[in-house]
Amino acid sequence: MVAAVERALAAIPGLRRAEAGEFTRRAFANGRIDLAEAEGLGDLLAAETELARAAALANAGGALSRQVEGWRERVLGLSAEVEGVLDFSDEEDSADLPECFTWNIAALAQDLRQWLARPRSERLGEGFRVVLAGPPNAGKSTLFNALTESEAAITSPIAGTTRDVIERSVAIGGVPFTFVDTAGLRDDGLADEIESIGIDRAKSQLARADLVLWLGPEGGGPPGAWEIAAQADRDGFVPKRSASFTLSATSGEGLGALKSGLVKAARDALPKPGEAALNARQHARLSEAAEALEGAQGLSDPLLIAEELRRARLAFDRLIGRATTEDMLDTLFGRFCIGK
Repeated sequence: MVAAVERALAAIPGLRRAEAGEFTRRAFANGRIDLAEAEGLGDLLAAETELARAAALANAGGALSRQVEGWRERVLGLSAEVEGVLDFSDEEDSADLPECFTWNIAALAQDLRQWLARPRSERLGEGFRVVLAGPPNAGKSTLFNALTESEAAITSPIAGTTRDVIERSVAIGGVPFTFVDTAGLRDDGLADEIESIGIDRAKSQLARADLVLWLGPEGGGPPGAWEIAAQADRDGFVPKRSASFTLSATSGEGLGALKSGLVKAARDALPKPGEAALNARQHARLSEAAEALEGAQGLSDPLLIAEELRRARLAFDRLIGRATTEDMLDTLFGRFCIGK
């Protein structure tokens, strides 16, 4: 039916199928939205969780753009003060920059640094990365399956069953996660060549983790890992004295508490709900503005200060699309669905 409608429409003179992102690109070209808002709309189309949707809506609604405009106005005010000094520099009673000038630049630079320290928007797509680690037969794969509500990992009482890294992305409470199951860590010399490769890969995953759930002997995990006392339903279970959570992935005991703890940790690490978040391009442009402002703080020559402030304004303009390139626009709007 859809194909038949498209064929009928294509037969109408002057009518064609819209390109991907064409309507949004026209809105941008005609000044109805700026680049940051267009990127927010693109993120909204790709959002898979409530947290990602809220952050995308904030950007699409102009939250970041309004913030950038505010920063830009502050820089324009500082530039006006510098131009005033330059205009009267040849006169005997020429004025100097006010005492608060350097403080105002420092305050603005600090505002930018606070924004740059926020979690990036890409984290919402990648999710909070949780790696399950420990020795063989510690219950990692069973817990992995329980957390992802799948049977992605093969479970068996045979040591070394998991020999490679298994990843699954899921949402818990509207928060995106990437859970990683790894091969059992051991150094008893009993691992064969394939299992040894899996152990090396498991160790590399520990460095990439936002959080490690350690199912091994207490104190044997990496710094910052959560001590998980798993397999609490088994005979002979030995609890951990400083366990972050005690649970049984088989019976479900303690699993809800662990999920709640994970959601809280992820919410602290990811952009806040409804809070505008910077993507990699926006982060780079804002970094340029911060560097220019910080450079201006150590200068005394008004001409050099004016140039650094100009660099900051240009970075803001590039961030919201007042100064951009066709290649970058092609990449951005190519992510959109047909027409949108």
